[in-house]
Amino acid sequence: MKAHGVPSPDVPADRPGRLAVGVVGAGRVGTALGAALTLAGHRVVAAAAVSQPSRDRAAERLPGAALLPLPEVVEAADLVLLTVPDDVLPDLVAGLAATGVPVEGRLFAHTGGRYGIGVLDPVTRAGGLPLALHPVMTFTGRPDDVDRLAGISFGVTSPEPLRPVAEALVVEMGGEPVWIPEERRPLYHAALAGGANHLVTLVAESMDLLRIAGVENPAGLLGPLLGAALDNALRLEMNGLTGPVARGDAGTVADHVTELGRVSPESRRAYIALARLTADRALAAGLLKPEDAERLLEVLAD
Repeated sequence: MKAHGVPSPDVPADRPGRLAVGVVGAGRVGTALGAALTLAGHRVVAAAAVSQPSRDRAAERLPGAALLPLPEVVEAADLVLLTVPDDVLPDLVAGLAATGVPVEGRLFAHTGGRYGIGVLDPVTRAGGLPLALHPVMTFTGRPDDVDRLAGISFGVTSPEPLRPVAEALVVEMGGEPVWIPEERRPLYHAALAGGANHLVTLVAESMDLLRIAGVENPAGLLGPLLGAALDNALRLEMNGLTGPVARGDAGTVADHVTELGRVSPESRRAYIALARLTADRALAAGLLKPEDAERLLEVLAD
């Protein structure tokens, strides 16, 4: 193993348990996982890629993979990686099962966060072996995507007999398997999307407002503050909260609401919603006195 956690390329490809891998959806995620499995000694033998950028990416990252139609990718593989957007996955799986391509005994692993293994039922009924392996990371399509897999978590769901297989694949790709029950997958994904995606929106909105306020380098101003806030939140959760809501400073919050209403009604609505949630959580955590929370919620009444 390399020090950063991704298996080194000298793992023998003829080691027992090595798989022929087919990648369906040669995008950023599929090619990164395919490359990581190659480093672990598996062989990516085929890929299905529709767009020219996907075909180019597959040629660069998966040089040993033949570009084939979907049924032929499945036929060539022991492990089929379904790395397509969540909204595409159900129809893709249903269409695959309808083609009659032999799926019995093959592993089918999708990488969507929203779904567990239920979405793979059409191929499971035909004898396929279902896995859900969701990497908790963003991928840019750059060469360092494979290195990003080192030490990240994967949300894993599978039938119990296949759990060791699913977790072993994650470990071979340099990740840490985290078991997610089937019925909790939507909540799991909502939590991740709410944290990561909305964080980007909040930061971008803060930068826009700072530019309006006359700040020439919003990123330089926000970077240390947001880095410290994120670190506090991850280590201390609500005990890491600072700012006017934590202090019960209703006057400052009222000024914020007024100014945001003047500059950006959309920002005002978001600020009010998040400040209410913050006040509720601070009160529940014992960080905010009930009388202070009452004054804050009066200010935040919309």
